[in-house]
Amino acid sequence: MAQPRVVDSMEAAVDGLLAAVPGTIVLGLPLGIGKPNRFVNALYRRIRARPERRLVIVTALSLERPQGRSELERHFLEPLVERLFGDYPELDYLADARGAGLPPNIEVREFFFRSGAYLGHDAAQRSFIASNYTFVARDMVLQGVNAIAQAVAETRAGGRWRLSMSSNPDLSFEIAERCAAAGAPLYKVAVVNRELPYMGGGAEVAPMFYDLVVDAPEGTHRLFGPPNTEVADADYAIGLQAASLVADGGTLQIGIGSLGDAVARSLILRERENAGFRRLVDGLSPGGAQGRELGRFYRGLYGCSEMFGAGLLELIDAGIVRREVYGDLVLQQLINRGDIAPAAVSAATLQALLQAGRIRSPLTADDVAYLIRHGVFQRGVRLSEDCLVAPDGMQLPNDLRDPEVLAAIGPTLLGPRLAGGVVLTAGFFIGPQAFYERLRGLAAGERSRVEMTRIDFVNQLDGAAQRDSALRRAQRVKARFINTTMKVTLLGAAISDTLADGGVVSGVGGQYNFVAMAHALPDARSILMLRSTREGPDGPASNIVWDGGGNETIPRHLRDLVVTEYGVADLRGHTDGEVVKRLIAVADARFQEELITRARAAGKLEPGWELPPQRWPNTPASLRARLQPGIDAGWLPPYPFGTDLNADEQHIVAALKRLQQAGHHPVELVTLALRSLWEGREAPRAYLERLGIDEANSFKDLFIGRLFAGNL
Repeated sequence: MAQPRVVDSMEAAVDGLLAAVPGTIVLGLPLGIGKPNRFVNALYRRIRARPERRLVIVTALSLERPQGRSELERHFLEPLVERLFGDYPELDYLADARGAGLPPNIEVREFFFRSGAYLGHDAAQRSFIASNYTFVARDMVLQGVNAIAQAVAETRAGGRWRLSMSSNPDLSFEIAERCAAAGAPLYKVAVVNRELPYMGGGAEVAPMFYDLVVDAPEGTHRLFGPPNTEVADADYAIGLQAASLVADGGTLQIGIGSLGDAVARSLILRERENAGFRRLVDGLSPGGAQGRELGRFYRGLYGCSEMFGAGLLELIDAGIVRREVYGDLVLQQLINRGDIAPAAVSAATLQALLQAGRIRSPLTADDVAYLIRHGVFQRGVRLSEDCLVAPDGMQLPNDLRDPEVLAAIGPTLLGPRLAGGVVLTAGFFIGPQAFYERLRGLAAGERSRVEMTRIDFVNQLDGAAQRDSALRRAQRVKARFINTTMKVTLLGAAISDTLADGGVVSGVGGQYNFVAMAHALPDARSILMLRSTREGPDGPASNIVWDGGGNETIPRHLRDLVVTEYGVADLRGHTDGEVVKRLIAVADARFQEELITRARAAGKLEPGWELPPQRWPNTPASLRARLQPGIDAGWLPPYPFGTDLNADEQHIVAALKRLQQAGHHPVELVTLALRSLWEGREAPRAYLERLGIDEANSFKDLFIGRLFAGNL
């Protein structure tokens, strides 16, 4: 078989691309860790030095090492970043964009930002592409993409060279197909990075898919690995309640970050400490937890999520995400009905497939291949004239309608269980270094149960054929699509990506598609999680608001379940007046009266309506008291899945967070300083050295040092 051109340097790869695409290069790059950073940098530097050439980069989620916003943070982060990110190469276009700006012959267009990274950055805001993730490949082609570049994993097992798109088979296949259908040229570059976990299935690709493969030492580098973030009280309260909405035997989608970790930890708690989970959920629910999903996972869950994070891997390891789905519609439908048990192949399995018309009697060669592929028959079973031949040579009549033949088939031809099932389907992954190490170490059987595939498969129901759509529906039973949002209006609309002034915080990603799927599937629900308040420049502000400022990610006609730390608001199918009442009930107590006044003035609340009496107020202090039993039992740790921070760094981070919060309130800041001086507290010198304030040569350093000590 012919092979692509292989080069051993980034400069040679850039030469190849420049020669193949003589005009403007419109380069499509995967989001997240799928970017071949050093190749992109080599191309960027070459074009930057040649103003007669033009480069347009179309991508999303360009990742950069954390940078502190203050001198204290920068001192603290420097050794931590070096330890965690090692030789991860920064993208040159990010450094220029944040500095003097991109050169006039280069443009970067993104459809998803790292959250909040480009607020106030005018050039990035102007170049943002608002697009559902499902339609990004289409929109990239509309932008004129004529080249793609991607980091890939490789294997040469058995002397056969194979490549894997690993984390990001999400866009490349579809871009290539669309360009081919339009007769548009597309130059495809792969860069081997041996740090990428090799993922099979839908991520695998023949080397000839690419025009050029770069196998150079500098292509391999550490992956971008953000450390796990601390899970706060509000996060756990939200996670526990969201976990009580997940149906056993169903489908799960969650994201990463503290809220995703809180949901994953709560689901594990539900499985392993069920009585304690029930008590915590009941204590968090003003009306009790009747009608919620509180039992253990006897059938397990299937994960279907655009993003595969550490939380989902923990759920696989815990045996919760274990419900297998299969790439055959009839087989999946029979499993859903209980006619076939994946873990126990028997003669009844053959009978069910026969009655459904999926196989025939006598079996054809295609039928036998199908049964072997799905593990119903053992490998080595074959047809010989009118007989079925077992691997040991025993022959049986090829007649499944004969009860005696069926009885004899079991011990000679059948496999122990179905094969080819997957427990998780995802488009891309990202997580801490321990997560990547775990993926690299997966045994072949474990890896085959995770399917990295195209985003159009994960994020929507419609496929290229009606049968594809039916299969997706059959796999995604009892789906719970759990996403986060920034704000929710009192009429049920969600604001997840853009501020009132038009500033883009992140992007729509796949949220709209998952919400739409929840309404299209008969037994699915959309769950939007948000903290009831945020810390603003003027103090706490409510995230449940009357007016969203005109930038709605999810319109109110798609409202469904909203979860805050103070409860679950079921909005589906209810009137505006009832929706308003339910959202006010899960708002922070400090803002409930204001929300009532706004809704009443708009005629959405009757004049005499008041909040019903509750067993507790919606306050942070009350929330802590209700979570305390779980905290005392060790069920709700700050870092449920570990952390890259050592014990000292955790202490410093906690103190810096308290300082940052106090910084929004001058009176509180002064009070903290006076208390620290009065009590004469001293911080360990090693901590002060880490923050660069061990030599207090100014009143400012002395003041900050005392404040820091007072918050340890």
